[in-house]
Parts: sequence; structure tokens; C-alpha cells
Amino acid sequence: MTKSVEITTEIITLGQFLKLIQAIETGGMAKWFLQTNEVTVNGEREDRRGRKLKNGDIVNIAGFGTFVVTTVE
Repeated sequence: MTKSVEITTEIITLGQFLKLIQAIETGGMAKWFLQTNEVTVNGEREDRRGRKLKNGDIVNIAGFGTFVVTTVE
């Protein structure tokens, strides 16, 4: 099941996104998390914590689920 994650800005970094969904506790954990977990953005493997996510992007994290980024209007 795909979960919708609302953001209040136009973009969010992957590292911030991981904190938002509570996959990590601090931003410093993002690099480690991305190296040890399979994360895809729109079907492509991603390991950059600075990757910018925008409305409609689909993030799949093995063991956590699939998320779609939505912006609050």
C-alpha cells in the first residue's frame, strides 16, 4: 500500500524526507541509512541524501514501504 506524505514546501531533500517518515532520528543518519537500505525514487536506486523530492515523486524503501510525496496547497 502506498502512503501519502504531505510536505509544506515545494521540495524536500531525501534526508529530510527520511526524518519526516521517522525512518531515521537525525539528519546525520541519512548517509548511513542510504548505504545500508535499498531506496528508490521513481524506480531508480538513490543514495544521495540531498536528492530533491517534489510533488508526485514515489519513494520506495525496502522494509518500510512505498510513499508518494504530496504538497499541501
